[in-house]
Amino acid sequence: MRNLRLLKSLRCLKLQGPGTPQCFTVRTDTGTVLIASEYSVTELDTRAGQVVNEVSLTVERYLPEDGGGTVVGIQDLPDQESVCVATATGDVILYNLNTNQLECVGSVDSGLSAMSWSPDQELVTLTTGQDTIIMMTKNFEPITEVGIHQDDFGAGKFITVGWGKKETQFHGSEGKHAAQRKTIEVQPAMSWDDRRPRVTWRGDGQLFAVSSVCPLTGARKVRVWNRECVLQSTSETVNGLEQSLCWKPSGSLIAATQRHPNKHSVVFMEKNGLLHGDFTLPFGKEQVKVKELLWNSDSTVLAVWLEDMTPGEGGQVNTYIQLWTVGNYHWYLKQNLYFGSDPQRAPAYVSWDPERPLRLHLVTRGWVSLSYDWGWSTDRSHGEDGHDNANVAVIDGDKLLVSTFRQCVVPPPMCAYDLQLPAPVNLVTFQRQRTNELAALTADGHISVYGQGTEKLSEPAAGLGEFRSVTHAPQLKTTYRVAVDQEEPLALRLLLWLREDVFLGVGACTDGPSQSKMLILGPSEAQGPQPTLEIRSHVEVEGHVISMCHSSKTGTVALQLEDGQIRKFLWDSLKPSVVEWQDSTGCRINFPDPCVQTALFTIEEEHLLGLTDRSHLFVGETEVASNVSSFVVYDDFLLLTTHSHTCRCFRLTTLTVKGLQVALAADGGQNQNDQNDETLRRVERGSRIVTVVPQDTRLILQMPRGNLETIRHRALVLAQLRKWLDSQRFREAFECMRKLRINLNLIYDHNPKVFLESVETFLRQLDSINHINLFLTELKEDDTTTTMYPCPVNTTGQSATAACGKKVDIVCDALRCTMESMDQHKYCLSILTSHVKKTVPELEVALQKVHELRVNPPSAANAVSAEEALKYLLFLVNVNELYEHSLGTYDFDLVLMVAEKSQKDPKEYLPFLNMLKTLEPNYQRYSIDKHLKRYRKALHHLSKCGEEHFTEALNLVKDQRLYSEALGLYPTDSPQYKALSCAYAEYLVEQQQAEQAGLLLWRCGEATRALQAFVGSASWRNALCVAEQIPLPSDQLALLARDLAEKLIELRRYTEAAILLERYAKDCEEAISALITGAVWEEALRLVYLYKRQDIIETNFKPALLEACSSQASYLEAQKAMFTRHKTRLSVVRELKEKARLELLDEDIPDCPEAELYSEASSVMTGSHAGSKYSHSNSRITSRSSKNRRKAERKKLSLKEGTPLEDMALLHALAEIIHSVDKMREEVHSLLKALVLFQFDGQAGRLQHAYGEALQMIEVALPEVWQEGLQQTQAPITGPNSTANSIMASFQQPRPSATQDSETPPPPKMRNSVKWKLSILK
Repeated sequence: MRNLRLLKSLRCLKLQGPGTPQCFTVRTDTGTVLIASEYSVTELDTRAGQVVNEVSLTVERYLPEDGGGTVVGIQDLPDQESVCVATATGDVILYNLNTNQLECVGSVDSGLSAMSWSPDQELVTLTTGQDTIIMMTKNFEPITEVGIHQDDFGAGKFITVGWGKKETQFHGSEGKHAAQRKTIEVQPAMSWDDRRPRVTWRGDGQLFAVSSVCPLTGARKVRVWNRECVLQSTSETVNGLEQSLCWKPSGSLIAATQRHPNKHSVVFMEKNGLLHGDFTLPFGKEQVKVKELLWNSDSTVLAVWLEDMTPGEGGQVNTYIQLWTVGNYHWYLKQNLYFGSDPQRAPAYVSWDPERPLRLHLVTRGWVSLSYDWGWSTDRSHGEDGHDNANVAVIDGDKLLVSTFRQCVVPPPMCAYDLQLPAPVNLVTFQRQRTNELAALTADGHISVYGQGTEKLSEPAAGLGEFRSVTHAPQLKTTYRVAVDQEEPLALRLLLWLREDVFLGVGACTDGPSQSKMLILGPSEAQGPQPTLEIRSHVEVEGHVISMCHSSKTGTVALQLEDGQIRKFLWDSLKPSVVEWQDSTGCRINFPDPCVQTALFTIEEEHLLGLTDRSHLFVGETEVASNVSSFVVYDDFLLLTTHSHTCRCFRLTTLTVKGLQVALAADGGQNQNDQNDETLRRVERGSRIVTVVPQDTRLILQMPRGNLETIRHRALVLAQLRKWLDSQRFREAFECMRKLRINLNLIYDHNPKVFLESVETFLRQLDSINHINLFLTELKEDDTTTTMYPCPVNTTGQSATAACGKKVDIVCDALRCTMESMDQHKYCLSILTSHVKKTVPELEVALQKVHELRVNPPSAANAVSAEEALKYLLFLVNVNELYEHSLGTYDFDLVLMVAEKSQKDPKEYLPFLNMLKTLEPNYQRYSIDKHLKRYRKALHHLSKCGEEHFTEALNLVKDQRLYSEALGLYPTDSPQYKALSCAYAEYLVEQQQAEQAGLLLWRCGEATRALQAFVGSASWRNALCVAEQIPLPSDQLALLARDLAEKLIELRRYTEAAILLERYAKDCEEAISALITGAVWEEALRLVYLYKRQDIIETNFKPALLEACSSQASYLEAQKAMFTRHKTRLSVVRELKEKARLELLDEDIPDCPEAELYSEASSVMTGSHAGSKYSHSNSRITSRSSKNRRKAERKKLSLKEGTPLEDMALLHALAEIIHSVDKMREEVHSLLKALVLFQFDGQAGRLQHAYGEALQMIEVALPEVWQEGLQQTQAPITGPNSTANSIMASFQQPRPSATQDSETPPPPKMRNSVKWKLSILK
């Protein structure tokens, strides 16, 4: 839905060469035009407006001096820095542009009728006067010569398989009469046909086509030849085929013209000669003749050069050039250049620029050079309120096809309405205030203004199924004649309609070729036969203005010159002027490259946004993207499509220019990992933006073929939803969210406080039970403003929690309370939903409400019956679950009501219900609760059933282990309480909690059993208390003490065992022996001297003392040796791993973060691989006991050389040695004191020295073993925020693996504050 807009036109007037221009070629390196006439070749610089060079063709007698010669072709050859000229007399001339010398490189006696070079300029084809084709190389070496008229079809001749005759075959819609139809006679070529051959090449240079007049039939035929000049195919007989011929550069179609009895068409042929599509020219059958067809270089525009066949007044004919484009298989006439009837203004030759696809060159017979630069534009209305219809106007000849996307989206070429104008349209613009009104500039220099009528929408038409139009075509208000000098076509361009009486336009300046004139046009006050737009004021601009845009918010008009310079047009001042565009600091701002689409928008300050034809997007002089295909500025949004097939939408109020640049740089990259990014949406390849529907969520895209697609961009949708929610327009927001599948939680999450204050408004606006239920059923605890739809920066949305508690419960309670106060009968189903959707569903309450409806049916008209309510409740909740909950209400009427709606068999539930009805109420409830597995409730009800059911209660407690709950249901002095306590105690004993069992038994009076429990748990103090309470005889008490002492000795509780032996068993010798065994030297000496048993010192104490000293010294030596061995091995392992890591970096293996080198014979593994290996091997034991898990961990951390985690195992082993040595401080201190007391100073000194050495060795080794940084967390080496440099830096830094990070033991802390040395020892 794009139009061709004239961006720039160059006009060179002061040129008067010899003769009349016949043809020209464009030099691609300099941009000059080489014009050939019957006398000379003239090089013209169109920008400077002067002749650069001229060489005569008559001096060397290549052409006759009388002016009767003809140049049949001219071609620029950049590689040879020459121009090739072919004359009708048969000479092929090479004009050297450096030396200005002419050289005849060949001559054909029969003359030449055409010359055509291949697109790669490697071959040249010449057609001669003898109807032959000569093919030569670029060095003019002949390759072959063949005749144009061949009797054979060509190498691509169709194959006939011989299936019957034509008369017996199916003829489709033509019917069987087509079999008897006689062959139509071939009509000869038109009388005005020049009968010269036309040669055209395909864009890839592999094929060329020749159109020539057959000498037998006199009609034109098209033949296709390949690069070796071998005939490929011959066209079918086409009556009325005319002389023009042009092959589409990027396709397989050949364009030609055909005159039918009732129309004049441009037809297309395939390379096999068959017709394939056409379109009709907007002229009568005998009105015009087509002189040439010309495709531009990118095959998007077809130029048709026409001339009237019938002379007008004065015997002169009119000349036209039409530009046609195709979209969705429809051909549009986009521009019509009318050159009038003056022969001197008529084009002598027309050609597209070979490098600039939308630049058209032509030279008139009066030696006026014209160059037109076109650009694609979408003409849309620019309103931003709800009254704008999102109009888009498409030019199609003398029609304007207008689509109003607010009301309907129809694929082109269809439209909402079309406007018929008296002449072809060249330009269309929409008013900036009343945005649904438009003005069209036609080829005859008039502006037609259309405005909306006052009539309302039509009533439904009778007989059309109540159909009525949703939009009305605007009415023609007036037609202005533009008072602008229009000597050449398109004297006025880039039209803006700012106000009812103000138009801005750009016209050519007659003072210089590189100047433009800004025109402010307004209706003339003078009365005349026709309204006129006169020039109220004008401002001359140095340079060609190629774009003009206006901001409706600020009123700014920005201009862009052809070199990218930006100007501001002060059109509304007393003296209009054009000034330079400056930023807030006063610096001049210009585009680095000229842009074909511009728009004004505000990011911190007003900027001009521009898009070049190379897809570069500029904000002023800053390039923000290089892959943009289209954009549009709407309100405070910038929407654009990219060549990575995405549509981006940015809120301008939350961005800076730098932020926009960063956001666009991440398009399609790995940083776009957030699926909830509302600015990005994937679209179809090649999509372009057509328009945005204001105050709506629709974005219209056009696909490459031409069809339309409407999308709802997430950013637009959420922005519009936030506006609606802020203004409490809940109905519009809900309908949009429901249609577009936006999570309905956003209604609450956007601003919880406002929503809770506006619950009644919300309910009244929705006014639909189904919609309210849908909202309730979608409620979730997640805050969608932080997860799915994060709020953009600087927005007014408040997603803070409105009240403490769970969101779902808060919303359900608020809605239910409001609905009950408004109309509980109307909102009955929604009230049920609010009960069911709570985090802990209140199914019993909901069922009770349904039961109330059944018992007391409401009389209100909008009330819901109990059956309907129950049916809806069954829709929300599983029927079996609802049946269970109804049973839990102990209401059998309610149970039957639910059961009847379920799929249960009455034989299944009726006997059960009947049985329950016969039971006592408490036992009945117990049975129901037990059936529902609500055992605590069941126990509570069973406890009320009397003593006869206590056995059943006791069994229930034992089965379900409800001991604590059961003890609270019975008095403490009751036999039931005692029985429960005994049962609880038995359970605790089974659970290895005998001490707690003894406490229970003791308090309920079971002293004997309590004593057994205390003895079994070695709770000797409680056991002695119970023994005294029983009481036990002294001999049994002594035996009890000995038994307890033995248990304590087994548990290495020697001091407590000694107390029992001394005080209760009265055996001091055994008590002293226990203390000596436990190395409690001082307490043992106290008992020795207390009971005067000094003999034990010599017999037991001293030998035990010396033995302890010897064992401690041996233990220290073993620990020191093991510590040294492990430390040395750890150094070796670390050195080898570092060496392996460096080798991996040298081999450039980026997927190995570190290397594991275990021994000289071991292999290299990465930490991640090792971790995965062990996770697989241990996956079978994850559910086993903790003992097995510890065993697996020990196996994993093996000290065997070469294991994957040997260094970790060594660290764990060293940490255990340090802990064990440090723990000896108190024991060594006590032993040293005892040794010194009995004058074993030598042994004590050696032990103190050995222990000191061990501690010193550990202190020194700690920093070496636990290196600094070993425990520091390493940053991830990869991820969305990583760069190539950061990843390589992380590889080059030594770091532990993930497995090591989780298993490295912390460095042990030494208890240096514990004093253990004796200063009396040296």
